[in-house]
Amino acid sequence: MSTSASKPCPICRKPRSEQFHPFCSQRCKDRDLARWFSDSYAVPGPPADPEVVASNDWGEQD
Repeated sequence: MSTSASKPCPICRKPRSEQFHPFCSQRCKDRDLARWFSDSYAVPGPPADPEVVASNDWGEQD
């Protein structure tokens, strides 16, 4: 039994498809991407200061 058959799609809980792994369809794949774009998902941790992040991206030191 493959991993894709044992775990359901994380969006709709239908069986996964090898073509759209780990999702069942392009629709669920797109829904997941839209959740990232709309900030429905978040990585745990303190909020980042955009100024500090920007300065670190350019290699500047505080």
